Parts: sequence; C-alpha cells; structure tokens
Amino acid sequence: MSVCGGSGSSRTVPLMPPPLEWKFSQVFGERAPGEPIQDVDIISAIEFERRGDYLATGDCGGRIVLFERSDRKKHSPRKELETLDYPDALHPRYVYKTEFQSHEPEFDFLKSLEIKEKINKLRWCTAPNNSLFILSTNNRTIKLWKLLEKKVKKVKEMVLNTHAISESTLLAEKSFTTDPNGPHILDKVPRLTSSSTQESLEAVFFLKIPISTIGDATSARCRRIYSHAHEYSINSISNNSDGETFISADDLRINLWNLEVSNQCFNIIDLKPPHMEDLVEVITTAEFHPMYCNILAYGSSRGFIRLVDMRKSALCDKNARILWNHEDHGSRSFFSEIISSISDIKFARDGVHILSRDYMSTKLWDLRMDVSPVATYRIHEWIRPKLHELYNSDAIFDKFECCLSNDGLHFASGSYSNMFKVFSYDNGIEDGTTLEATKNPNRILNSPSTPKASRFLPSLPRGHNRRGHESLSSDLSRGHPLDLNSKLIHLAWHPMANLIVCASVNSLYMYHA
Repeated sequence: MSVCGGSGSSRTVPLMPPPLEWKFSQVFGERAPGEPIQDVDIISAIEFERRGDYLATGDCGGRIVLFERSDRKKHSPRKELETLDYPDALHPRYVYKTEFQSHEPEFDFLKSLEIKEKINKLRWCTAPNNSLFILSTNNRTIKLWKLLEKKVKKVKEMVLNTHAISESTLLAEKSFTTDPNGPHILDKVPRLTSSSTQESLEAVFFLKIPISTIGDATSARCRRIYSHAHEYSINSISNNSDGETFISADDLRINLWNLEVSNQCFNIIDLKPPHMEDLVEVITTAEFHPMYCNILAYGSSRGFIRLVDMRKSALCDKNARILWNHEDHGSRSFFSEIISSISDIKFARDGVHILSRDYMSTKLWDLRMDVSPVATYRIHEWIRPKLHELYNSDAIFDKFECCLSNDGLHFASGSYSNMFKVFSYDNGIEDGTTLEATKNPNRILNSPSTPKASRFLPSLPRGHNRRGHESLSSDLSRGHPLDLNSKLIHLAWHPMANLIVCASVNSLYMYHA
C-alpha cells in the first residue's frame, strides 16, 4: 500500500500490480461437442476452503463434489533442498476426492410450492481442530456438513488358492449322484491346450482369496439443518469472523444464526413493507466483514451497497454507510435500474475495499469514499445496444459473480459466450484481459478480429471511462457471436495463489498465472 495525494489531502491506494499471463491448468467434466447436458449436472456454486487445500462445487441436482489439492510435496531431505537453486513455483493442482447428496427436492404444502434441490451457495466453516465443515443451501433450507476421513479396508485383488476347494465343488463330489469310489471330480476336468480356458475352469473349482489393503475414504455427515426461517428464496450465506455465527439472506430479510443452534435465528434486517405495493427494492446479496464480526454489507436491486453495524440495535434498519455511484443514478431509463442491480459483493482481505458486480460492470469501492467507486471495469459494454433483446429473453436478470485475488489487486468476473475478464488495479485505463473457458484461454486474444488486433483502425468506436482516459470498447461479438446459453456466472479465486476456477455448464476449468 502507498499513500499519495496533493497538499492537504491523502488517499491510500493499492500499488500497481504487474500484469498476469494466464495459462490453462486443469479441466474436470469436459464435454464433447454436441454432447447433451442434463440440467441436474449444471454447476451452480463454487467455493475454496480458506487455505485452498479443498475445492467444493454444488450443482442443480443438489450434489456437492469435493476436490483435494494434490501438488503438496512431502518434506525433502536437506541435501536435496540445497541443490535447488530456485523456489518451487508449482501452481495448485486438484484431484477428485468425493461427492455426496446434500439436498433433495421438497414440496411446501402450505404454499403449494415446489422447492428444488439446486444448491445456491456454499461456504466453508473454520474449525479449531482442522475439521472440515461446509454450509450448503438451496432456496429454503441450510445444512451444515462435516467431512470425515476414515481408514477402510479395500480389496486390492483376488488371488486363486489351489489348496481350497469351493463349497459347491465339495457338495457336488459328496452328492448321491457321485460315485464315492470313482475318481476325484477335478480329475474329470479335461486338460485343454488353452491356458485361459484351463484357468477359467480352475476358477470354478477353487476359491479366490481377496487381498485387502487399508486406504482413506471420505464420508459426509449432516450435523445441523437450519430451516423454516425464510419465506423467499435464499440468495446468499456468509460466515462470520468469530467462527460461531453466520447470516442467510433472501429477498427481504437477513437472519443471524448460531452454528450450534438450528431451531432459532434472529432477524436483523427486514425490508418488507406493510403493503407489498410499496416495495421499492430487494436484497440481492450479503457478506460479513472479514475482520470485524459486527459489520456486514448487503447489496440491493437499486444498486446500493449498505453497511450496517449490529452493535447499534437488534434490528439493523439504519445504515452505517451507503455506497452508490451518483453518476449511474443521474440519467434514468427503463433498463438502468435493472442493470444497476448488485448481483455479488466481495470484501478484500484488507477489509477496506469491496468489489461489486452489476450486470454491465465490476466496481471497486473504498469504504472511506461513498460517493463513487475507486475504479469501474466494463465487462461487456458491447451488449448495451442489445438490452431490449436481453430483456425479452430474461438474460438481463442473470446474476454474475465476481472474485478477487489474495492481495486485492486483481479481479475477475464472467460474461456470455463462455468468456470472462481479469482486471488489475491500474487506474481504470486498460480494459482487462479477455479469456475463454477452454483449454486455449487466449484464443480470443489471438483472433485477428478482436479489438487488440485492430486497435489502430480509425473506424472503431471510442469511449471515455470515469477518469476521462480514452479507451476502446471491447466488442467481443466481432468474430464471436453472442451465445446466451454459454454464460460464465460462477467463478472463484484461490485464496493463496493466482488460480481462477470457473464453471461452464457442467465443466470446471482452472487457469493459473
């Protein structure tokens, strides 16, 4: 961090980060071209464990799939370490660990409402004894799962024992149809020239003895079920830094839970008016502060980010601070309120900055500056003329997520046509790096029809960002048609390394820098 500014004023801004070169790392569940995709297999949530040792994904079928980091090296001898003249620069790699069914489809008989098993959010919980706990939620019910490591015996192979005769063979030999004075039943087996046929016959008469080995197995056990507290669909859950409580938010209410108590919760925010006709905004996302257990932030459909302090009152109906961009609310149109709705917010680790995502852009906020964001990064400005078409297809209501790096200097968010953008804190001059969720993420950049290759053509439209710098509009549709079905909504940044994981339908792509 560095302090800069003129006389009489100072402001803390992050240092300018070096550019990152992204490369493909791994893919899980890659589908073949034209392969049909079941709706239950679509990934709906991604979450890293706080150390990055585990990765959890949830899908529309109510399942949770766990991946474990596999690149951790064992301690090497000192002589071997002395021969190394460079540090280990391996990027994190993961392997499949286990999966389990978290939620099942339900039916609310009082409201005649079908509750789907789709997992909306996942959150890892901190435990003092390094136990693995994870929270998962669908539209109505939150569950706390504990992951257990067990030592189990597994059958490694089956060995043929020629000294043990099978029970069926002995019964056949001792039955009344067998001559007791005759030859042994095994002597009647013809000796064939084919060794494979002879082995198959021996397998019938002799027993196979299993050879077992001890291995690790992971099982999930449901410890708590938090239900019957929300009338509307749960859109977010967030763990508190105290390690004891968490919040759950729906369209109108935010509830505070204790992890050990599942039969009661405290309603701390309630936006429901006496008459629903007077409703002007709904809650879209909520997040606890990473350091202060009494502060939380939530976004609304009107583009506001409200910070509340739970120490002031039991019902947090008064805001400690409101973050909103006055420029965005200057000129209003039919689509302006829809596209300004906050779909996701993330606190930086320093606790001072917040990254927010609306439909068109990603904004970086400083909690000490509530009049405007520190920087605004355009995601897909080229679709602005198509807002009417997006409204008719309901695509304008898609809730894209955002993520940021451990140092808070790099940000990422998704778009359509299987694309996502990575930005760096650089005063908002650059448009960011556009990548595609494939094994060749830089294919978009290498295409001759992209804006980078035609940067010097005078016919390209130019725009101005908030700081007044001239910048090219990122028209990704040139050469790459808009595909609303291939939208990249869910992605996450590794908490310790420059590794981005993004979900494309049922596939999980990883990229490192």
